[in-house]
Parts: sequence; C-alpha cells; structure tokens
Amino acid sequence: MNRTAGAQEDTAPGRTGRLRRFVHDNGLALAFGAAFVLAVAGQAAAGRAEFNSLLITDGLAPVDLPAYLTSSDFAVDVTENWQSEFLQFFLYIFVTVWLVQRGSPESKQTGKAGPESDREQLVGEHARDDSPRWAAAPGWRRAVYSHSLGLVMGVIFLLCWFSQSVTGTAAYNEQQLRQLEAPVAWSEYLLRAEFWSRTLQNWQSELLAVAAMAVFSIYLRQRGSPESKPVGAAHAATGVEG
Repeated sequence: MNRTAGAQEDTAPGRTGRLRRFVHDNGLALAFGAAFVLAVAGQAAAGRAEFNSLLITDGLAPVDLPAYLTSSDFAVDVTENWQSEFLQFFLYIFVTVWLVQRGSPESKQTGKAGPESDREQLVGEHARDDSPRWAAAPGWRRAVYSHSLGLVMGVIFLLCWFSQSVTGTAAYNEQQLRQLEAPVAWSEYLLRAEFWSRTLQNWQSELLAVAAMAVFSIYLRQRGSPESKPVGAAHAATGVEG
C-alpha cells in the first residue's frame, strides 16, 4: 500500500514537470494560439451585433450566434484577413531568397542572395545525422522539401483567397436580395469593385507592415528578441539576430 502511494507521488511531479516543460518549450505557439481564439471569439460577438443591427434596420429578424458563425458574412470577414496574412508570409519567404536589405536582421547577409550552396543548406551529401530525412533524399523529395515552407504558405493563401471570393459572393448576393436586386455570379463578383476594395485594403496593410519591420529593425532594437539585432550591433550589420 505504501509502495503504491509512493509510486503515485513520484508520477505526479513527473507529469507536472513534463507539462511545465511542454508549456515552456511551446510558449510562443500556445500564447498566439490562445490570443487567436480570443480574437476570433471577440470578432464573432462584435460581428454578430453589427450584423443583427443591419438586419433589424432592414426589417428582418436577428440571428443567434451559431447561425452567424455559419453565415457567409462571418466567413468572408475571417478569410479575407487570413489570405492577406498568408500572402505576406508567402511573398516574404520567396522574395528574401533573392533580395536583401542592408542592416536588417530580417534579411540575409548581402553576399548570400540566392538559394545558396548544398553545403550551406546542409542538403544531399552535406546533410547531418539530425537533418530532416528529405534533406538528404535525392530527386523530387529534396526539391519539394527545399521549398515546402513557401509552397504551403502559398497554397493556404490561395485556398483562403478562393474561400473569400466564394463567401464574399454569397454575402454580396444576400445584400442584393434584401435590396430586391438581382444576385451576381461568382465570376462577375470577382470583377466588382467591392471585392477588390476588401482585398487590396488588406494587402496594402500587410505589405506596409513588412516593409516597416525590415527598415525599422535597421536602426531600432528590442533587447532579447530574435526579430531584433543585439542592442550594441552596428546599424550596417545584416542578418544578425539578438
């Protein structure tokens, strides 16, 4: 009896320690994941209130939260933000292969523009024992894995953009019908100013934010952040992270 109790006491601290280690090692993903959930919940609550206000103005009955979460209005608002974010990362991942910004930690060093050599990238015969398996694999597997980050970001962007266009068409047509006007086809909606206004206002903000980060980080510092150079690093130091 005592031995069993002792074993349980030993196991509990071990589980607690593993949980703490997991939280410590994955704090960035967990913190942003939690913030994302809270932001979506807040958007859903505020968006439903705004949506119901418009329905009441048009003489229609308001909807409950589940109905709003499955509506095209909520879906288009979510997907139009997602697609702009993934476009930002997709472009930045591929553009920074070839373009550099002297003095920015967000850039490679000025002499390393391009895909770099197999030795520098630790692929093929230069792969280490702890390298991902496809880094050493020949042919298409290495080629795909060598571009997998940008490809996945690009695919997610395209899926979100397509989802935005479909749900945007549905939301636009709902508004058309409430105003007793004819709905439009998906292909016609893609040519509408309303679609491109929603799209481009997100794209321009993301591109501005990336450009600002690349330039501001040349001269400004954030001690301890990998997105910043060390506080005492020279302004001209490029590709150096704190």
